[in-house]
Amino acid sequence: MNIDTTRLEGKVAIVTGAASGIGAATARRLAAEGARVLLTDIQDEVGSDLASDIGNGATFQHCNVVNEADVAAAVQTAVDTWGRLDIVHNNAGFGGVSGPIESTTADGWASTLDVLLTSVFFGTKHATPAMRDSGGGSIINTASVCGLRAGIGSHAYTVAKHGVVGLTRSTALELAEYNIRVNAICPGYIATGLSAGRSRSEIDEAEMAERLEKARGWGSDAQAMNRMGEPEDIAAAVAWLASDDSEWVTGTEQVVDGGLLNGRAWRKLPKAITEDRPVRLYAPGSYE
Repeated sequence: MNIDTTRLEGKVAIVTGAASGIGAATARRLAAEGARVLLTDIQDEVGSDLASDIGNGATFQHCNVVNEADVAAAVQTAVDTWGRLDIVHNNAGFGGVSGPIESTTADGWASTLDVLLTSVFFGTKHATPAMRDSGGGSIINTASVCGLRAGIGSHAYTVAKHGVVGLTRSTALELAEYNIRVNAICPGYIATGLSAGRSRSEIDEAEMAERLEKARGWGSDAQAMNRMGEPEDIAAAVAWLASDDSEWVTGTEQVVDGGLLNGRAWRKLPKAITEDRPVRLYAPGSYE
């Protein structure tokens, strides 16, 4: 893969949930393209090690995205350190509460929406004045194919991701006045701890690798392109939205799902559809 190491030169970025998965891949990609990156997460040791490994001025700061003060402090750190803010990837998330609606607890519901939706509100709110002072910027929110269609994720997750899409569209209209673009990324099945059913803080690297291999097996079977998505697939799309190459793009949902939302893979369709058969001209009684 060829990466333009100067496309984001001079830009400053914040990535939430940056210690693993999509966030880690995005932080690496933005830095590789020349940006200065502030990684934020609640996994302090992992996040700090990753920032050191990335180099290029990358730094880490503890940030619990459900705490508005933490989000505001991250924005202030980026501005104090590098003098501006150009890119925010509101990415932090988790699977949240699942199960039938009648057994879903109020606490589980509230916690899921806090992490997946309210955090995006906080990130957008506090990025706005800093980006306005910088002359504009790009906010990229991690939504999901679950934010576009029901039946893929749990109730709470689906509602939260629909909310992320709605917030993206609404704020894009307001912030366009300041040359701030707001877009959502909608991943399909991606090989991360979420699809493995565990976070990296819960299990060791060997068990995570084993779980991810299993996830890649069922994930590839579910998608038209016959492979599960990787965090780097999403990071590449985020980098494009962060760059001036997408300067005429705002208020959109960029679906990066290997064809999942299009329907069943061709190889999964009935043979009556996929087999190459000669056409028989219709005559009365032929199919009766």
